[in-house]
Parts: sequence; C-alpha cells; structure tokens
Amino acid sequence: MDETEKAILEPTKAGVKLKAENVDICYPPIFQSGGEFDLKPSAASNDELLYYDSGSVVICAIGSRYNSYCSNIARSFLIDATPLQSKAYEALLKAQEAAISALKPGNKVSAAYQAAFSVVEKDAPELVPNLTKNAGTGIGLEFRESGLILNAKNDRVVKAKMIFNVSIGFQNLQNQTNNPKKQTFSLLLADTVIVGDKNPEVVTSKSSKAVKDVAYSFNEDEEEEEQPKAKSEANGTEAFPSKTTLRSDNHEISKEELRRQHQAELARQKNEETARRLAGGGNGAGDNRSSAKTTTDLIAYKNVNDLPPPKAMMIQIDQKNEAVLLPIYGIMVPFHVATIRTVSSQQDTNRNCYIRIIFTVPGTPFSPHDTNSMKHQGAIYLKEVSFRSKDPRHISEVVGVIKTLRRQVMARESERAERATLVTQEKLQLAGNRFKPIKLHDLWIRPVFGGRGRKIPGTLEAHVNGFRYSTTRPEERVEVMFGNIKHAFFQPAEKEMITLVHFHLHNHIMVGNKKTKDVQFYVEVMDVVQTLGGGKRSAYDPDEIEEEQRERNRKNKINMDFQSFVNRVNDLWGQPQFSGLDLEFDQPLRDLGFHGVPFKSSAFIVPTSSCLVELVETPFLVVTLSEIEIVNLERVGLGQKNFDMTVVFKDFKRDVLRIDSIPSSSLDGIKEWFDTTDIKYYESKLNLNWRQILKTILDDPQSFIDDGGWEFLNLEASDSESDNSQESDQGYEPSDIEEESVSEEEDSDSESLVESEEEEEDESEEENGKTWEELEREASNADKEKGVESDSEEERKRRKMKAYGKSRAPPSSSFPKRNKLR
Repeated sequence: MDETEKAILEPTKAGVKLKAENVDICYPPIFQSGGEFDLKPSAASNDELLYYDSGSVVICAIGSRYNSYCSNIARSFLIDATPLQSKAYEALLKAQEAAISALKPGNKVSAAYQAAFSVVEKDAPELVPNLTKNAGTGIGLEFRESGLILNAKNDRVVKAKMIFNVSIGFQNLQNQTNNPKKQTFSLLLADTVIVGDKNPEVVTSKSSKAVKDVAYSFNEDEEEEEQPKAKSEANGTEAFPSKTTLRSDNHEISKEELRRQHQAELARQKNEETARRLAGGGNGAGDNRSSAKTTTDLIAYKNVNDLPPPKAMMIQIDQKNEAVLLPIYGIMVPFHVATIRTVSSQQDTNRNCYIRIIFTVPGTPFSPHDTNSMKHQGAIYLKEVSFRSKDPRHISEVVGVIKTLRRQVMARESERAERATLVTQEKLQLAGNRFKPIKLHDLWIRPVFGGRGRKIPGTLEAHVNGFRYSTTRPEERVEVMFGNIKHAFFQPAEKEMITLVHFHLHNHIMVGNKKTKDVQFYVEVMDVVQTLGGGKRSAYDPDEIEEEQRERNRKNKINMDFQSFVNRVNDLWGQPQFSGLDLEFDQPLRDLGFHGVPFKSSAFIVPTSSCLVELVETPFLVVTLSEIEIVNLERVGLGQKNFDMTVVFKDFKRDVLRIDSIPSSSLDGIKEWFDTTDIKYYESKLNLNWRQILKTILDDPQSFIDDGGWEFLNLEASDSESDNSQESDQGYEPSDIEEESVSEEEDSDSESLVESEEEEEDESEEENGKTWEELEREASNADKEKGVESDSEEERKRRKMKAYGKSRAPPSSSFPKRNKLR
C-alpha cells in the first residue's frame, strides 16, 4: 500500500509526465487477501503479507485524483483458481460489462444495476445473494455522488458526459476447503466510465481484466510434486524413486498437455468460425489481386499537320510529343513510345547494323484486351519492325534515346495510375491556433523520396487530425491522417542502429512517387566509424572508452526524445474525439522475438500486443493478428536445425505469408506465444502448396467444411488413422528392406510416388511368387533373344539382387495411403 501510494504521489515513478502538485489519492490503496475481504471504499489494507497460495484471491483497489477530479479502478487476481472462482469471475466480468453498456444517454440509472443483475441471475443464479447491492456511483469532484448510485431504485436519467465509478463484486463466497485463508473469498471489479453520445468510454481499460491476464499459477511445481506422493500414501505404499519422474519433466509435460488441450479447443472454434464465414459467402475479396491494367488513349499527334517535317528517310524521335517516327514505304509513320515493348540492336559479320522494335499488341498473353482495345476490334496491329543501317553510331544512339524516353513515360504513367487508385484523405488541420504542434526534429523517412542529390532530414509534427513530415525542400512533404493509421509502433534502439516510429496504414498514400502502406521515421543512434589504420585498439584506451560513452549518451538521448514524443501523442489520442480510432503506440516485445526470412534476407521478427512485425530491414513486415486464420509450422521434425512458418489469412484470396529458416530453438517459444494469443497452429513435416489448397477451398467451401475444416493439417489425427490402417492389414510384417524403401521414399518423394506404384503393379501381374530358377531362366532367354551370349558375373549379381528386392516388396495395399496434398 505504501509503495503504491508513493507511486501515485510521484508520477515520474509510474513513467507519467504529470506535475506532482496536481496529483493526489482518493483513499489509501487497498490490497486484500487471505480470507479477509471488505468491498467498501472505506476498507483499509491490513499489516499481513499478501497470501497467494493455490486457490486464493488478491483484490487491489486504487483511487487517485488529478486536478481534484477523482478516478477509481479495482481488479481481482486469481491464483490457481478453483472451478467456483473461475465461474464467479467470468459471471462478474460479464455483469460489469453489461452494466457499463447500459450507461447510455436517455437510460435510467437503475438500468445499469438491472443489466448486471440479470446476467448473474442467468449465468450463476446461486451467486445472486452474494452480489453487491449496487453497481457503483457517480464520480467527479466527489468520490461518491450520492444522487447517482447505480442501484435498482434510482430513476434519474443518464446524460452524456456523466462519469461513473462502475464497481461491482461478489461478497463472502465459500470454497470447499478447511484452510481459513482460502475458505472465504470475494471478487471486485471497478472502472471509471465516461458516458458518451453513443457508447460509454472506459478510461481505465488499459488495465486488462480478461481472465488470461488476471489468472496466475505460482505453485505448479509444488502441486505436481505432491500428487505422486499423495497417491502413494493413499495406496499404503511408498513411492519408489525409480518409478517417479523428475519434477521438471512433469512440469513440461503438463505445460505441453495444457497447450494441446487449448489448441484442440481453438481448432473447434476456428472450424466453426470458418464454416460460418464460408457459408455466409464472406470469402473476403482480396485487394492484392491486381486487375488488368487499362491503357488510356495514346495520342502523339492530333492531325497530320502536327508531324515534324522529315529531315531524311531515317528513324526520328520526337521527345516533345513522345513519338518515334519510322520510315515505312517512303512515309514517316509515327508511333507513340508507350506502344513499344522492347527495342534492341545487333551487328552482323558484314558490318550491317539492325534495329528491332517489338510493339505491345493487345490480345497476347502479356497484354490482354482491355476496354480501350475492345473499341477497335477490327484494327490491325503492327507486331514487329526491323531496319538495317550502315551507321552503327546512329543505331546505338536511337536505341538509347527510345529506351530513355520509354522509361520516363512508363514511370509517369505508373505513378498516375497509382495516384488514381488512392483513397482521398481528409485535409490536415494545423495546430497553430489551438495548441502548439508536437514536434520531433532531424528525422529520416522510409520509403525515401525520389530524385538525386543529398538526402536531407526533416521534422515530424503532430497536428489536430494528423502528422506532417517536411524537409527544407517544398516538394518533400508527407501527411499521415490519424484516421488512416491502422497500427502505430515505437521501437527504441537496443541492439539496432536506429530508433523509429512506424505507421501501418489502412489505405495507401504517396511518399514522393512511391505508393505505400508503411511509413517510417527514424534516427541513426550510432555513426558508422571505420579506423583507417586497420589495427585493433585497446579496450582500455581512454579515447575508446570516451567514444563509447558518448555513443551511449547519444542513444539514450534519442530514445528519450522519441519516448517523450510518443507519450505526448498518446495523450493527444486519449482525447474523446479520437476514442473511435483506438490508437496507441505499440512497442515490440523483444524477448519474444525470433530470427527468420520473411522476404529475401534474414531479419529479427518481433511480436507486439496486436501484430507480428519487422521494422528495421526493408521491405517491412506488419501482420495483424486479428486477420490470421491459422498458422502452419512446416518442416518440423527431429534433426532439423530450422523450420518454416506459413501464415494463412482469413481472406482466402490473399496469398499466404511464408517466414522461412526459423531456428528450431525458437519453436517452443513461438508455440507458447501463439497459444497465449489464441491463434490456432498446426505442424507438418513438409512444405505444402498453399495456393492450390486455398483455391480448392474457395472452389468448393462446402466440401472443406464437411471434411472437418482445417483438421486435415492435424498430424496427430492423421498418424492415428495411419496406425489403424496398418493394424488392419493382414499378413504384413515389416522387414529391414522395407524400412530402407520407406526411408528412400522420404528422401525422394517424387520418385517414390511414381515409380514404386508402377513396380508394384508389374510384380503383382508378372513376377509375384517366382523362384530363383525361373528368374534365371527368363533372364538367360531374354539375353539370347537380344543376341547376348554371356553376361559378366557382376551383371548377373546385379540382376539377381534386383529380382530379390522385387520379390520381397510388400503389396501396394499394405502401405497406408499418405496424403498427396502439397
């Protein structure tokens, strides 16, 4: 209690930039455990230590003031929860959320308590007598506004901008135990809520109250150690050391078993969710499939009089009108440079030079018909033209000019096409009149602006409804609207060379002439230094030590500047007008990171609370966890140094994401992280052909649902099926030679899937059950027919071994049919 009170009264200890004189406590922080609970705000913490044995509950309640206005929050923490505690907490959580949802303008105050009461009455009727008599009170300058008590009798009407302390709990519930510190327990949840125009805003929601975040398990080791002992005492025997397993092994087994059970439940939920989505036709239209690009009407000259006068009957390039004039039958014929696909030159042995121009022709695989070409269906297109010249210098000059002009035109057209697909953004409102813009100086941007010349740093400013990044050059300016930001990240430099803020957007914007959904602003915290002498310097060199200290100070200062900027922007985003955007800077959890190859090079990939990101190497990787359907871990097996990860998205028209070459040492950590974030994962020993799989699902979703959904990826299920099929085969016993054939099949799947089936058919029809003499006779007869009189000894041995291998091979039905889905 004392430590918490100090943290409130000294905001810097909590990492919050508030003036200490504006902050106070509403009441001394309350911490309760060990069977003694009082749910009133007037309760006090006792002098005993916190009790957190298995089956116990800890309640924490904190009330603080800022500029005399009160706020309140309370949480209950469950330690190795009993079934009664888990059920009671889930009912309490739903009841409090129902009470909060009922606080809407126009509703009676009593509606909040009635909503909570009805939830408890429906989900846990036996707990109704233990429910608190009200669901909280109004809160403001006074901690408890008596006229706004959330009980069943208050008929006052809720209005927008009212603030409530929604506090609800269960008192004096009984556990089935004789331990007085665990026999009686209570639960309490409290949040500060602002009534909005439509939906209420929970301002204390940053402190999670989800079951997975308040349920703890401290005594797993002790419980597992006691279990075998208790069993042995019950049987009247002593547990022998030779039959017991190590405690650490028990712990690992139970952890893996819990994970397996949770994944089985996730698989059931995932298949139900996928079935609903596919049945409803919500396949999701992927936006990454580029539609056929339409060409605009290309006009070099509007009429014949605009053509330049011919200098001579030779190829001319009109750069102003972007045209190439070719002499055909004594007439200069113009072609727009955008109609040219390739141009090349070559020289033969007689010193003749040839120039070859290939045009873009609609109706070919490379350029299918579009709306523009369909207008002129009877048109005849020139596909290719070649010219011969005695002047190699002129030919090379013409080729160079055409290529340069074509490159410029294509770049301009692609930029115009990209800009045409952009979503129109709202206009940036500058912050000059209302407040000073929040600034961060001397930043670099990625993707970089186009153009040559020295790159110059710029300034990032947070205005009323968005960010603006600008340099001293007027054309180098980028605006990022708050409403277009999907995810915002802040990554301080620790083992990297840069500190960065990164925005992943809903819709593309243009940075220079590049279309992008990811914009990053960063500072290099260290200068790349190369010693000219090449010799090693001493670690005790004073200059070296001073330089390291200077770099460390520079890195810390940059990190602090970024942290200050992020905190101020978070405060700005915390204002009511941005509540619908749900914006907050997310920081990567470096401890959970792993190395992998998402694109072409290895990178350090780090999870955040809502994404999986890699923000240092380009191209950037940002995967939203809520968009993931399942994850398949591929090439997982004993002896493998690394494995691959395939992320399948809920939008089946979107290509899967592959992250290759992840070290096997990261496997358990990744599986644990997926499990805690409720993402269903599967494991397979081979890489699968996901494009074909997703196409099959989209072509016939009903068959996919009927066949069990994603369970075809479940290795354990398929292994058990194959075991059953092997047991059902009669008269088949595995031998050493068969084991070798199986291992060879794993080494080269393509050969085994084709050749082995043909061989088995041949042996079943012709050679099954033949003796050595018959085989020798057939071989010698075949040689005589071919005119071969005698064979070498090695040849006969080789043929004999081949025949032996065929005669011992098992029938094709004895092998379990393996899944050919790749």
